[in-house]
Parts: sequence; structure tokens; C-alpha cells
Amino acid sequence: MASRAVWKGQLRLSLVTIAIEVYPATKSGARISFRQIHEPSGKRVHYEKTVKGVGPVDADEIVKGYETGKDEYILLEPEEIDALKVETSKTLKLVQFVESGDIPPLYFERPYYIVPQDELAEDAYRVVRDALRAEGKTALCQITLRGKEHLAAIRPCGDGLLLETLRYEDEIRDADPMFSKIADEKADEEMLELARELIGKKTKPFDASAFTDSYHQALKELIDAKRKDKTTDTVEAGDDGGNDGDNVVDLMSALRKSVETSEGGSGSKSTRSSKSSSSKAKGKSGSKSRSSTSKKKAS
Repeated sequence: MASRAVWKGQLRLSLVTIAIEVYPATKSGARISFRQIHEPSGKRVHYEKTVKGVGPVDADEIVKGYETGKDEYILLEPEEIDALKVETSKTLKLVQFVESGDIPPLYFERPYYIVPQDELAEDAYRVVRDALRAEGKTALCQITLRGKEHLAAIRPCGDGLLLETLRYEDEIRDADPMFSKIADEKADEEMLELARELIGKKTKPFDASAFTDSYHQALKELIDAKRKDKTTDTVEAGDDGGNDGDNVVDLMSALRKSVETSEGGSGSKSTRSSKSSSSKAKGKSGSKSRSSTSKKKAS
């Protein structure tokens, strides 16, 4: 199978457990992507994580913070978050069954394919699939994907099972304020009949291949036309190594840090000495930062 499993574990129905793997059921189609260009210079625009008064920061210096008040945060280390193990991270427990048409379309979020991990799991997998199909039911469970626990629905799909993540109730906006201004009156009977007749004439089996992304096609044609037009504005951004602008900012930040952390240093020091001083200063700064954080927690 070309795609990579996003989840591996067990599907559990009462005392029956089935080893399964979950794969994305959708993929990104061919799309035209753009880069942002600084028009005056013709250079690519880059994005980086920065801290006001500090400049660019390394990814390993970043932790998650939960805001408890104005400018006050509880800091959470990645290891602390990873240590939170819930049952749904390894087990899909089928806790309830509903009629397949009972879940409003508004709740459905993203589809995934469920497949048995090996031949040993196939027999029990087929039993669950065929039982759901025979009863016309959809199973409900919860699954942890990408650090979030989702409500999910499982139902037959061809020869296999389809899992669809669902939105929780608190993620759905109330429709009443949106529709409250629509007059509560019946539609004109004659117009209703004509609309029903038109719907009937245009009704046929669903075929997704009959539809294409016309916007993407029009955009492609526009780009092709501009490529052939010799008067089209173009720039030669060149290979900037990915971070020409970033390197300038990094260097400026490093120089500022060196100036801020050095005490009575002279400009005649060697490059090696400067790097050593910068590393020591960074270490002291990091210790001071952690110390400050600890004091804030203690207070």
C-alpha cells in the first residue's frame, strides 16, 4: 500500500479485538502553488519564528504555553504532553451503534480506511463489516490522531470499513441565528412543482469523475498564457540557499546578543573567542530564563 498508516492498534467489540491499521482515504489533488515574492527586490519571502527583542529562535527552545492570565502562561514540556496516554491512542472501542442515516452530515469531518493488519485479523474484520451492513448500523468510537481525541463513526465501505472523524457538539454552531430571519411560510405550490420536476429530470447516479476543478484549470490556462506572453513581468530570484534573508537576520540577532551579553569586551578579539563568549552567554541566558520560569511557577 502506497500511503502510510496514520494509526495502528486494535478494534474492539466487547471481548473481540482485531488488529487494524488506519489510512487516509483522501489525498491532495494536483494544485498550482505560489511563492510570495518581494516585488521591489524580486526575492522570495521567508517565514521564521521570532521573539520580540530576541530575534529568530531555534525550534528546540520552543515549548507550549497555556495562558492563565494576561502575559502569564503555564509551560508544558513536549515530554509531559507525550506522557499523556489515553486508551483511544491504541484501541478503537465500539461503544454504541446508531442507524446509518442518523448522523447529520454537518458532523462528518475526515474519512479514513480501516484495514486488518494480517490474515489472522481478517475473519473477525469481515464479521464486524458484514454485521454492520446487515443491520444497517454505524458504530461510534473515539480515536486519538495527531495529538487530538476525535469522535468517530465506522461503517461498511465496499469490501472494507470506513472510519470518519466527527465534530463534537461544542464545535457545531447553532443554526437558528442564521436561519431565524427566513419567513416561516410555505413555498408557492406551482413553483414547487416545477422545481420538483426539474430535480427529477436532472437526477442520476452520483459520479465524482463527472466534475473537475474549473478554477484550477482556468488558473493553469492563465499561467500558460502569461508564459507565452513576452511582455509578462518576471523576476530571477535565483537560488538563495533557502535563507539569504534569514541569514542576515540571524547574523544581526547573533551580533546583538553578543553585544548585550559581553561586558567590557573589545572588538579585537578573535572569531573563535567571540564564538566561545557567545556560547557561554547563551548558556547563562538559558539558565537565567529557566530560573525565572521556575520562580514564576513557585510564586
